[in-house]
Amino acid sequence: MTIDQFNFAGKKAIVRVDFNVPLDENGKITDDTRIRGAMPTLKKILNDGGSLIIMSHMGKPKKNPDMKFSLGQIVDAVSEQLGVKVQFAPDCMKADEAVAALKPGEALLLENLRFYAEEEGKPRGEFATDEEKAAAKAAMKAPQKEFAKHLASYADCYVNDAFGTAHRKHASTAIIADYFDADHKMLGYLMEKEVKAVDNVLSNIKRPFTAIMGGSKVSTKIGIIENLMDKVDNLILCGGMTYTFAKAQGGKVGQSICEDDKLDLALDIIAKAKAKGVNLILGTDCVAADSFSNDAKTQIVPANNIPDGWEGLDAGPETRKAFAAAIEGAKTILWNGPAGVFEFDNFTAGSRAIAEAIAKATANGAFSLIGGGDSVACINKFGMADQVSYISTGGGALLEAIEGKVLPGIAAIKG
Repeated sequence: MTIDQFNFAGKKAIVRVDFNVPLDENGKITDDTRIRGAMPTLKKILNDGGSLIIMSHMGKPKKNPDMKFSLGQIVDAVSEQLGVKVQFAPDCMKADEAVAALKPGEALLLENLRFYAEEEGKPRGEFATDEEKAAAKAAMKAPQKEFAKHLASYADCYVNDAFGTAHRKHASTAIIADYFDADHKMLGYLMEKEVKAVDNVLSNIKRPFTAIMGGSKVSTKIGIIENLMDKVDNLILCGGMTYTFAKAQGGKVGQSICEDDKLDLALDIIAKAKAKGVNLILGTDCVAADSFSNDAKTQIVPANNIPDGWEGLDAGPETRKAFAAAIEGAKTILWNGPAGVFEFDNFTAGSRAIAEAIAKATANGAFSLIGGGDSVACINKFGMADQVSYISTGGGALLEAIEGKVLPGIAAIKG
């Protein structure tokens, strides 16, 4: 069943959204992208004449309740976006009366699901041994099912619109779907768009395909890099992992971030790219700094010959040119991870060069997908979000999908 085919008139719909939005110290939302992203789904239900029950997690609370992570802080913002006054249930497991009283066109937000350990199915507390922890986790299975069953009892149908948590087999993202038949569970509009965007990049590839993988560690991206090797024409590896590759090939990297235990892995990736005919593009020069700060002294040096006491914090001018050339000619582009410490204004040039090249290629008809928190923060910082094809709301979920893993939140609905 798709959300467009379903008429919510007279039905109670429980919708899993990802309202895990960043808050400042006064509990004010600093970025409402995720709330705005869920609006088409939520409004469709209300416009059809359905009643809306919204559920989400926020943060990583370790107790129930932990008011620092209360969704009560965002009720007004959700009401404003939705155009109706959203009611609030201060305990997601004790909302039966509030749900029963909901009329068509009304909306109710449940308190943070993760106030209950059953949502994640992970026991809380300290464990003396791994065996103890495993036993405690196994003991959570039945309570987790009961938790999901209670949430399901609130509604006639279930909609999952939380791509950001689709890679987790939690009560509200996967297990709850077992309590609805195929005609009464569906993906929301945001989820449908995310699934289509991933599909465009992995299955519906227009060539050449350039992937840009940044970030500090090669170890955290290895699964994705290996899966992409069979798909891409050009693979750009940038950011902190540049220096692991430089050192693996006998270079000097000064104080730069470097995974000394992953040098063999770096050489293995270089060999695999060669064997598969993938054009692997690594940084040849960098902006080195004498300290990790925006105001550090800088010099442009070869990425494999950084002086002692200096560290590479951004891609150098020659590297930027090489990156831009591989991106501008592409028809499919995936970007995950910055080329430098973009949080410091003086070290944004590498990431900006990537963003500008992606915007140029997109204007020339390429499909570009930006995903993963830092890349999204980059594109927003540069004010170029409207110049790319799609920005994914899910960091971990997007990366696992690109790695070729089945996402439980999607499998629970699509089978």
